[in-house]
Amino acid sequence: MKSRLITFVLFLIIAVNMQSQNPNFHIYLCFGQSNMEGSADIEEQDKLPVEGFKVMASTDCDKNGREIGNWYDAVPPLSQCWARLSPSDYFGRTMAACTPDGIEVGVISVAVGGSDIRLFDKAIYQDYTNSYPAQWFVDQVNAYGGNPYERLISLAKQAQKNGVIKGILLHQGETNERDQNWPKYVKVVYDNMLRDLSLNAEDVPLLAGEVVHADMGGQCSSMNTIINTLPYTIPTAHVISSSKCSVSEDNVHFDSAGVRKLGRRYATEMLSILGY
Repeated sequence: MKSRLITFVLFLIIAVNMQSQNPNFHIYLCFGQSNMEGSADIEEQDKLPVEGFKVMASTDCDKNGREIGNWYDAVPPLSQCWARLSPSDYFGRTMAACTPDGIEVGVISVAVGGSDIRLFDKAIYQDYTNSYPAQWFVDQVNAYGGNPYERLISLAKQAQKNGVIKGILLHQGETNERDQNWPKYVKVVYDNMLRDLSLNAEDVPLLAGEVVHADMGGQCSSMNTIINTLPYTIPTAHVISSSKCSVSEDNVHFDSAGVRKLGRRYATEMLSILGY
């Protein structure tokens, strides 16, 4: 009798969870360093929300009234309170506009400017929380409770109660320029994400964007050769070209137009994967 009662209770819990999870709410996890964080100017055209595009706040932000873990209409910044325009903005806007009616798109963005990819390796992240000794870097890491990976995973688990994680977006590489082991580092992080969130790689591809391209004078463009090898290490990885995406004066960060173009390219690839 007792075992039947326990089984019935478990059934009810599963049933409630299934009812609260909306299969038409597609969620994407975004992580990386400064370009993903948002480094381009936010212009007037970027400030209007798009129907069906949401962001889960990854930090508290009094400036725009956001609290960690809550969903909001997605207007930049999508990561830290003081960040600017990111490829995740125009990825989400394009996805919301181009997917069938009834599907909503949500993003969760956790990114730290200047970070080594291993800051997101849960086993060794503490070795990379002071990659830059400057206070600005410390503050960025601390905004995520000192552990950006854990913040992303905890929010993703919460988001899974609302919808379905459909993909992971990465933009990182400038800090790891010329490091031939970068694809292996990324694989560790990606595999951990899949395992910690009970996801299958075949259902949740990894989209990795190139850094500023050589055709735009990118200071770190040699890293793109390494980034383009990622699918050999991760079969479900897709590389997003940054060719002709315009840049800011430092030739490391994309400008607003470049960010929009890159974000749309992420979306175009994801839409193709989904068969739309």
